[in-house]
Amino acid sequence: MTEEREGRAAFRVKGAEIAVAALFLAAGVLVMYDSVRLGSTWGDDGPKPGYFPFYIGLIMTVAALMNLARGFMILPHKNSPFVLAGQLKMVLTVLVPATIYAAAIGWIGIYVASALFIGFFMRWLGKYAWWKVAVVSVGVMVVFYFIFEIWFTVPLPKGPIEAFFGLD
Repeated sequence: MTEEREGRAAFRVKGAEIAVAALFLAAGVLVMYDSVRLGSTWGDDGPKPGYFPFYIGLIMTVAALMNLARGFMILPHKNSPFVLAGQLKMVLTVLVPATIYAAAIGWIGIYVASALFIGFFMRWLGKYAWWKVAVVSVGVMVVFYFIFEIWFTVPLPKGPIEAFFGLD
């Protein structure tokens, strides 16, 4: 789609390159810092626990610094849109509910969170009738409960509702 149809640029290439490089730089420095805490040298009996992670962090840090420098050197005429506002809105339409879903698993359990997640998307994006939303979202979780908990005996995180029904 053209830029006019999608709206203005939410991020440009230069900003995206710099942001990602900065995140990798922070991760690399954190790995190196914690590796030193664990012991990043060679001991009498071989490498200490932080030896290999330290060098992985060092490689990440050097690569991130190189990408950061390259990001700052992007010329204005090469700084095209990385993502347009309309495209970013579509990504966030899925990313925000998925983040809430992942956080909710720890509080209400995977089955209830998944039923709410499926139901939310069916109703909000699919515009399905409430009865279809209820049947599909609850039905899928009942099937998954039997598959994982009963047949494969793989316990998944449960919350207070499963405990109330004695399913924990």
